[in-house]
Amino acid sequence: MPGVPRRGRRRPPVTTLGTLPPEGSAAALGRRHTLPLRQWPITLVLAVAAAGLLTTWSGHFRPGLLTVGAAMLLGGLLRLGLPDVGLLAVRSRFTDVTLMFLLGGAIVLLTLVAQPDPWLRVPVLENIGRLIGHPMR
Repeated sequence: MPGVPRRGRRRPPVTTLGTLPPEGSAAALGRRHTLPLRQWPITLVLAVAAAGLLTTWSGHFRPGLLTVGAAMLLGGLLRLGLPDVGLLAVRSRFTDVTLMFLLGGAIVLLTLVAQPDPWLRVPVLENIGRLIGHPMR
């Protein structure tokens, strides 16, 4: 009744309203395939990232971290180029691709300029460790 305060809890709707899955979030292959095959884009990205982490763990930090950065860039390329990528789709296509390219590029760039003996010299980043490690006086 209007004007009469309701007691008790309001029951939530059976299905969530107003929230749609991201575009391209359908499985990359049909139901007749196993889950890892249906979700092959994220399986591939996670496998490359795991290979990079294992390489880093074995003592080769630069090639390992370059592989991790490459996994992020691969995820961005797959999200950009494929119509359906399953669990690799988290937000809108633009947001997913932008974030994966920015994070993958940052990992690759920071790995290339890492000390000792950087593979890439960027004058702006030469003394950044000193700026971060010591408070400004």
